[in-house]
Amino acid sequence: MIGRRDAPDPASLSQPTGRRMTDLSAPSTTASAPPHAGTLLGLLKALAVWGPGILVMLADSDAGNVITAAQAGAQWGYRLLPLLLLLIPALYLVQDLAVRLGIHTGLGQGELIRRYFGRGWAWLSLANLAVAVTGTLITEFTGIAGIGEMFGVPRAVSLGLATLALLAVSATRSYRRIERAALIIGLFELAFFGVAWSAHPDAGVVLHQVLDQPWHDHGYLYLVAALIGAAFNPWMVFYQQRAVSEKGLSAQDYASEKWDTALGAVLTQCLTAAVLVAAAAALGGSGGIDSVARISDALVPILGTAVARPVFAAGVLGAALVAAIVSSLSLAWTLVELSARRASAWFHILYAGCIVAAACLVGFSGDLVELSIAAQVLNAFLLPLVLGFLLILARRALPAGLRPRGGAFVMTVAALAAICVVGLVGGLSGLLPLK
Repeated sequence: MIGRRDAPDPASLSQPTGRRMTDLSAPSTTASAPPHAGTLLGLLKALAVWGPGILVMLADSDAGNVITAAQAGAQWGYRLLPLLLLLIPALYLVQDLAVRLGIHTGLGQGELIRRYFGRGWAWLSLANLAVAVTGTLITEFTGIAGIGEMFGVPRAVSLGLATLALLAVSATRSYRRIERAALIIGLFELAFFGVAWSAHPDAGVVLHQVLDQPWHDHGYLYLVAALIGAAFNPWMVFYQQRAVSEKGLSAQDYASEKWDTALGAVLTQCLTAAVLVAAAAALGGSGGIDSVARISDALVPILGTAVARPVFAAGVLGAALVAAIVSSLSLAWTLVELSARRASAWFHILYAGCIVAAACLVGFSGDLVELSIAAQVLNAFLLPLVLGFLLILARRALPAGLRPRGGAFVMTVAALAAICVVGLVGGLSGLLPLK
């Protein structure tokens, strides 16, 4: 789905394989096509470059995203629904900048940071990314452990099997094959769309709750930060920029990749919104969820008791595996960009450390739901550094005629700065008394 070849050995990625800016003037291969075939060939070419945008967004709809949205719906009804929808344009703008940089420089985010800011800042960005990937692994292990407990599987067994599976994927480098299979399984999450549709929430209730925003409540602000962190996983920027570069896309492919990214942004946020609506309709007023299994109750009205849990389990497990693989690839690529020697060995050591640390933290956690939400809040604290580098690189690394500028760029900076401030304030509010 992502590239024209299976995932490479991290050690083979020390040199970028995407096109350089000097290659962008190459003539299009479709220029000599017969006139009557232009439309069909253009459509096929457009579809051929799709993949990174949709995949990175679906990976963003991971176990932690589902848990956070379900908790938001169960605790606060429909109040946080506008936030999820308002984040769509900002999410698209962020990933679109990553696409532009990947296409027009042929380099990943880590390599660009090293070239324009120096090795110190580059290694800081790698540390930031490693923390983000560890947080993502925590949320995936939380989902896996919760699903295991739902079927009576001890946490030690489910986490042990998940750890071995991820280490095996890393050792065998079979990322793409596992990624595709997990993505198909993860599509069971789409069942939440059916639940949200069948819930038929009362318009008056929705409007009342949307207008009733308890900004004074620290618990509410904490969930706001968690939803922001769930939408803007820092590894998404690193992954999509390098995936576009690895795929060798040119300037002629940019229009198609924009649609790929836009569709992915809409899909992931709408799926998160569907989970929130389903939880608000089925679990609203319950005071919140206390286990991952409780979320499956939202699927009961449309799927029935016997089917709801297996469908929910498949969706969460598939989404968790996709997110773990995609985030780990972003870490591998970035590490290789910054370390030409023995990069493969360093990646396996770092990745194994992240997996074991995440599994141990989840294994000893008393509240899986709160741990997963806390991991999403962590993303909100990591986000300013990632967005800061992205915005500056867009102004410095892109060709002069393609750099964002003017009022649109000022509005983009202002919007992303506001999101970062809200995320930081909301996250810090979790350290204060609830009211």
